[in-house]
Amino acid sequence: MVEWLVKPGDWVKRGDVVAVVETQKGAIEIEIFQAGQVEQILVNLHSKVPVGTPLARIRAEGGGALGTPATAPSIPLSVPPLVAPPSLPLVAPRAASGVRASPAARRLAEERGIYLSTVTGSGPAGAIIYADVERVGETGVPPEKKRALWLDLAAMRTAIATAMARSKREIPHYYLQHQVDVTACEQWLSQKNATLPPDRRLLIAAVAIKAVALATRRFPAFNGFYRDNKYEPAPTVHVGVAIAIRGGGLAAPALHDADQLSVDDLMSRMRDLVQRTRSGRIRSSEISDPTITVSNLGERGVETLYGIIYPPQVAIVGFGKTVVRPWVIDGAIGPRPVVDITLSGDHRVSDGHAGALFLAEIGKLLQEPEKL
Repeated sequence: MVEWLVKPGDWVKRGDVVAVVETQKGAIEIEIFQAGQVEQILVNLHSKVPVGTPLARIRAEGGGALGTPATAPSIPLSVPPLVAPPSLPLVAPRAASGVRASPAARRLAEERGIYLSTVTGSGPAGAIIYADVERVGETGVPPEKKRALWLDLAAMRTAIATAMARSKREIPHYYLQHQVDVTACEQWLSQKNATLPPDRRLLIAAVAIKAVALATRRFPAFNGFYRDNKYEPAPTVHVGVAIAIRGGGLAAPALHDADQLSVDDLMSRMRDLVQRTRSGRIRSSEISDPTITVSNLGERGVETLYGIIYPPQVAIVGFGKTVVRPWVIDGAIGPRPVVDITLSGDHRVSDGHAGALFLAEIGKLLQEPEKL
């Protein structure tokens, strides 16, 4: 436990970040999932506890306005299991090792080139928290004082290897590939982007995520978790997005309710998610609850990829580079932009027949982008 952002008596609501914990997988911001009042802090700063240990007790809101006495029973808050591949663990710079600061605050200071010794902390016992560094900004910091990010690549690689070894050991994978003509998709994107400023323009990756999310509605066997020897279909579609981290490594945080978002909203949230992931600011809900994962290596020049399923998920969809290929159109051969889509499925839950239909549905949706 490295940072508490609330204290007993504080009122909280769903989505509030209340604490930061440090794991082998990096710093994770802990969110609250119900409204109520913090009744008791159960884990002190700097304590080490197993995943799942109650951290605090929240007295649930009794139906009145926030700030009124609550009558409902208290609810324990704990760290959820982190089942997705890790975010990047960071090691604090040696120069700042004597300063009390949260991992989130250290990361922001690294990004902005701010020496923590110049920041006044407002956290518990005078510790520097994220908001303190955010208030300072970059003003007046000379370029020679900007510091590079320190990466614990060994710890990150160990965590990734553990998750992937478990996947290959426990999950009977099967693999399928499907090629799709994305002419209509590229034309639609070109028309949309012509009306948008550069910072809001859409990428085909956003369209691909929306297509996968909608396809899972028709094929729920690919959206859920295999736990305790049984499959649990998920009631929502939280698409995990595989994100490469500068310096090496991978994380796959979730875009929540991706099937309900417009392509524009998905693009905006994806930009935000990539930026926060690479700066080490993933929330607990984003790293712990993806229901299916999408990996896209097209921008790296890869034409086809076969992913490894992230347990306890049961499927991962891969997208490769769009390549111009000879294609039969109305009986004649012509050049068309084509993308390879792959599926790695869990044979305990689905089979090749269902997987083929699922990929075909994704391909159909990509060919009708105006309906997404």
